[in-house]
Amino acid sequence: MRPHGENGKGGAGEQAQTLALMALGWTLSDGARADRLLALTGLDSQALRDGLDNGAVLGAVLGFLADHEPDLIVCAAELGVDPADLIAARRALGA
Repeated sequence: MRPHGENGKGGAGEQAQTLALMALGWTLSDGARADRLLALTGLDSQALRDGLDNGAVLGAVLGFLADHEPDLIVCAAELGVDPADLIAARRALGA
C-alpha cells in the first residue's frame, strides 16, 4: 500500500505526510506501542489529534519508529514500503 496523489505521483511532502499518517495508524493499533509513543514523544492524545497536519508531530511519529528498529521494520512491512521510505518521509517532513 504505497501512498500517492491522484495521478499516482503526489508531491514529496504530500507522500511523506500520507506515509506518516499510515505509520501513525499502525502505531496506534497496539495499545502498549501507542502508550510508548506518547511517553517517549511527550505528546498527549489531544496534541496528536491536533497535529495530524503538522510536519513536526508526524515527524515525531516517524522518529519514534526510527528509534526502535524492530517496530520500524514491522511497520514498513505492514504498510508495504521499505523501512528507508519511512526514514525519507521523516526527513521530508523536516524532522
